[in-house]
Amino acid sequence: MLIRAGTARELGRLQEIERAAGRWFRDLGMDEIADDEPPSTECLREFADAGGLWVATDTTGGPPVAYALAEPVDSCLHIEQLSVHPDRARRGIGRALLDHLAARAAADLMPALTLTTFTDVPWNAPYYARLGFRALTEAELSPGLREIRTRESKAGLDRWPRVCMRREVGH
Repeated sequence: MLIRAGTARELGRLQEIERAAGRWFRDLGMDEIADDEPPSTECLREFADAGGLWVATDTTGGPPVAYALAEPVDSCLHIEQLSVHPDRARRGIGRALLDHLAARAAADLMPALTLTTFTDVPWNAPYYARLGFRALTEAELSPGLREIRTRESKAGLDRWPRVCMRREVGH
């Protein structure tokens, strides 16, 4: 597997990955999440232009099979999105993307990765906990994480329990 910066020509493929990965939510009765549109090409392009779009491909350099969106939030590297195509799930690709982001954060002297996710979805909070993330208490939330949670709440994501999580990185 190869992890590299995403490019503008791949944005449509990343939307396909997101739509395919969303189907899993239907099995949990989260149809609104399954039917949610992926990030727009404009949004994806902004992440790419800012250096926050990462893709995983086969070692042969084929099309992306997974991607991550990340940006600095309150001196940490915040993971806005991590999606793996269902056909490539359970092969360590998500873990590899997270480890890559942790290495980048450490290189930039950021203390941690952060993210927000669904508490009760097996491939969300429980998965991230297995990979070294811990749930943050309300008192531990930085101003930027509070702002993200407010946006998520306004978007209706709080219909299902959500949590902010953090994973320390070494320098």
